[in-house]
Amino acid sequence: MSITDSFDAKAELLRTLESNAFLSKEVTGDFHNKVASEVDPFPRIVYQEISNSDSDFADNQAASSVVAFQISIYCDEETISKETKIAKEVDKVLKSIGYKRYDSIDLFEEDTRRHHKAMRYRKKVFT
Repeated sequence: MSITDSFDAKAELLRTLESNAFLSKEVTGDFHNKVASEVDPFPRIVYQEISNSDSDFADNQAASSVVAFQISIYCDEETISKETKIAKEVDKVLKSIGYKRYDSIDLFEEDTRRHHKAMRYRKKVFT
């Protein structure tokens, strides 16, 4: 049995994002796991689990797991001014539940003309 069998990292992440008053108000395109509908408004947040591996073994049993997520903030030209404030709030709320940011990059998607801020976080979950 894996550590994360009893811990639902995606549910914790979504619950944390949705319960934040600032994010709920400003992220009018909502929160999506992996993909959002093209008709959803901007800004929107798309999250995906990018790693979930057992760690800290004792007696051939994992004592912890390391979970990593990418949180992507998508904005169009009309909402790009909100990106930095949203990113700072996402950073604050993820750190409040034990995640550490290990990467962040600002992108512009030429094909869709969308601004994309990708931030990566990880944390260790113990039994």
